[in-house]
Amino acid sequence: MSLDFDTASPARSRGRRAEPKPDRERPRSLTRLDLKYSPYLYVLPFFVIFAIFGAYPIVYTVWIALTDRSPLNTTISFVGLDNFVELLTNDPQFWNAVVNTFGMFIMSTVPQLLIALMLANALNRRIKGQTFFRMAIAMPIITSTAVVALIFSMIYSRDFGLVNWALDLVGIDPIDWRANRFASWFAISTMVDWRWIGYNALIYLAAMQSISKDMYEAASLDGASRIRQFWSITIPQLRPTIIFTLIISTIGGLQLFTEPLLFTSGSGGLSGGSQGQFQTITMYLLDVMNQRFRWGYAGAVALVLFVLIAFMSVVNYLLARRISSDK
Repeated sequence: MSLDFDTASPARSRGRRAEPKPDRERPRSLTRLDLKYSPYLYVLPFFVIFAIFGAYPIVYTVWIALTDRSPLNTTISFVGLDNFVELLTNDPQFWNAVVNTFGMFIMSTVPQLLIALMLANALNRRIKGQTFFRMAIAMPIITSTAVVALIFSMIYSRDFGLVNWALDLVGIDPIDWRANRFASWFAISTMVDWRWIGYNALIYLAAMQSISKDMYEAASLDGASRIRQFWSITIPQLRPTIIFTLIISTIGGLQLFTEPLLFTSGSGGLSGGSQGQFQTITMYLLDVMNQRFRWGYAGAVALVLFVLIAFMSVVNYLLARRISSDK
């Protein structure tokens, strides 16, 4: 007697897994459009924001620098390059601001990057309290610039300042840090260095940790000292990072504004002291725009500052590339 089973019985059909229905195919035209235009849509917000807050102000500054725009004038006249000619040939106060800016830039940037490099190299080794020290050097970054300027103004006070008190202990007469040009440069430079050394040290430290340890082990087996390893391995490997910090420090140093402004403690305002001994280019720009109401002339100052920053950034890039390639 043979038993026949119905393969299409409800019991067996309930035990089977239902086969998924094939998805509907996407139209090829939509796929081609997505691949062709979606990358542009993703980057479009950046270019829209840049056009509004970056490109437009630059174009407007160029236009206003070629006019005599001022809130005191009812009409706007096109003056061409007259503002630039007056600025470069007949404005000693502008050149005084340029000298002050570059002086404080050199006095702050060079030791700032060197100390940050040495500090990062020390923190890259295994020491006790490594995490504590790495967090400690980041504290000045989150400190308000106004608070830093206020504290350093008291430290460099002529009558009751901590620095003059320490100098008096070794028999040196008190220094009027705001009246003397080089003394004011030094005071403002230390203020800038204290705030930004930790920032650059963290950048260098992150770059150092990406260097292969095998290179140091091979150098140690060859008898290279730590100093030799630092100059022959660490510095060449940090070349892109050093160039980056140089350019960022150049931009920040030539746009120095808050520290010297607050260092006046209300005695000089935008003039940078009684004789402009620490007035920077940005302070002079604001002085021309807000005190003299020469907006067109201020636009010329802004464009010259832009050219100076671009020129110094290129010089620092070529210099850092040349030095690191010789190591």
